[in-house]
Amino acid sequence: MKVVNFAEQNTILNQYMAELRDKSYQKSRPLFRNNIMRIGQVMAYEMSKTLHFKEKTVTTPLGIIDIPQVKDDIVIATVLRAGLPFHEGFLSMFDHAASAFVSAYRMYTNREHTEVGIHTEYMATPSCKGKTLIIADPMLATGGSMVAAYEALIATGKPAQVHIACVIAAPEGIDMVRQNVADDTTLWCAAIDPGMNEHKYIVPGFGDCGDLCYGDKL
Repeated sequence: MKVVNFAEQNTILNQYMAELRDKSYQKSRPLFRNNIMRIGQVMAYEMSKTLHFKEKTVTTPLGIIDIPQVKDDIVIATVLRAGLPFHEGFLSMFDHAASAFVSAYRMYTNREHTEVGIHTEYMATPSCKGKTLIIADPMLATGGSMVAAYEALIATGKPAQVHIACVIAAPEGIDMVRQNVADDTTLWCAAIDPGMNEHKYIVPGFGDCGDLCYGDKL
């Protein structure tokens, strides 16, 4: 599995990440959601450079011109609910893509909230057979939700190519994904943090992405 870590480059993504991590900036849900979306847009642009293209003849008012167009049949999938603004960023760039949604969420399995299980309830997706599948989920902590989503999606048909995108990843999550996906999968990360705390949250991270985007949950 190839891993792309944008934090190793000097790009505008570093500014977005600094704002997302800032406790003061997090007081505004609209601003937080917007930065998650913008990271998705920039990541989609970079990802587009790896796709397949074919030329299309376009007629202008003054003539004709051949312009390369994305050839891949793309499915953009996300994990509810935290992934929604990230998904919108990708969809605004790949605006002809189909969409898929998976409900997969963490459940603590002990009283101390130090052990996590993954529960999957719902999925709406087209067939992924022969397509370029992009799974966009902001947080890759333990990797359990991502692997659950990946396995559910590829069960609809083997994709031609899989890209996994996250805003922040932990090494444990990267290892989990590497062990469970096809070797030619590419993982795109805006940042890779050192690890997780005892409650399986990424540190330093920025907290619970779903809560920061949409408000606290019960």
